[in-house]
Amino acid sequence: MLAAFTFNTAENLPVGLLQLISDSLRVSLSAVGLLVTGYGVTVAVASVPLVHLVRSVPRRHVLTGLLAALVVSSLVAALSTSYWLLLVARLLTALAQALFWAVMGPVAVCLFTPEVRGRVVAALSVAGSLALVLGVPAGTWLGRGSDWRVPVAMLAAPGLVSLMTIAVLLPTSRPEEGPAAYGTSPDVRRFGTVLVAGTLSATGAFTGYTYIVEFLGDVSGFSPSMVSALFVAFGVACLAGVSITGALLDHFPQSALTTAVATQAVGMLGLYSAGADPVAAVVFLVLMGGALGPVFMTTQNAMLHCAPGRTDVALAANSGSYNAGIAAGAALGGLILPLADVRDVFLAGGLLTVGACAVLLGGRSQRYGSKRFRGWRTRRHGRRAGRVPQR
Repeated sequence: MLAAFTFNTAENLPVGLLQLISDSLRVSLSAVGLLVTGYGVTVAVASVPLVHLVRSVPRRHVLTGLLAALVVSSLVAALSTSYWLLLVARLLTALAQALFWAVMGPVAVCLFTPEVRGRVVAALSVAGSLALVLGVPAGTWLGRGSDWRVPVAMLAAPGLVSLMTIAVLLPTSRPEEGPAAYGTSPDVRRFGTVLVAGTLSATGAFTGYTYIVEFLGDVSGFSPSMVSALFVAFGVACLAGVSITGALLDHFPQSALTTAVATQAVGMLGLYSAGADPVAAVVFLVLMGGALGPVFMTTQNAMLHCAPGRTDVALAANSGSYNAGIAAGAALGGLILPLADVRDVFLAGGLLTVGACAVLLGGRSQRYGSKRFRGWRTRRHGRRAGRVPQR
């Protein structure tokens, strides 16, 4: 959990320090923005290849190596005097995170009984969400009060604690020997459905979220100070959504994903249609925030069940496609914004999220239909053979 918190804080910290980094290194804001965009693209591209590269390496060794990379890259970034050295350090952190999210889930759930896998995944997601509620705001405050390098360097401390804890306490075993190495209910069709729905949902969410500051100021009419407070509310809603969904995840694994995606769609379309009213804007913003974390969490949990092969490969594919959706959503919003009103980016994002809902519901109806067909065929063949009595 501490490692997840540290990685997520490292990923998003430059968002709050853009101007400070820009002034310090004498580069444009768009160039500093590439530190975030390039990070996401690296995670999207590198996740699956990296998992294949270390597929036979004991996970204790993999995780200690990843956390060592996090510690080193944080210190290199803090000592950077040039933009390019900072970019290289960021890409090293991104490579470590790409592999971390793929191997962390199976390692963690292997330590517990299968009945509580959902709660374990939720605990890890809560830690990741805390980065947005606590880690990034605290790092931004510290950087503005001193220097942007201070909070970046401080990330090495929790990374080192995580490294030492895992190196000393985590059992050493081959990755294919763990009880969570393979899906509990392998299903190629379900795997594809979750992958497509998660990507569409991420694309839709970040089509709008990337431009939420402009929306809250220009459409809803909030002051800059109020927008900052609403960001905190958004993060708290995300944390609450993850906590509530996590408590129910083991009992309703499939419904939890559909509910989270549907809630995101309602929040985004509500902002589009009623966002000019400040009260309605707050309500729908909280709904959107309450769904954003649970969507990724529930797709990760689904991969532990439906992975057609190794769960680490399935989780890497899910993480990569989700990050690809984030990058695609930000790019799509950037294309729409010059041609239309900022409200329209939320319309586009909401419609993409509705598409994700349609994919999930279509997948469920296909599975239900195929189960009924298999049951009918079994009864029919049974009657022919005289094994099932006619009614």
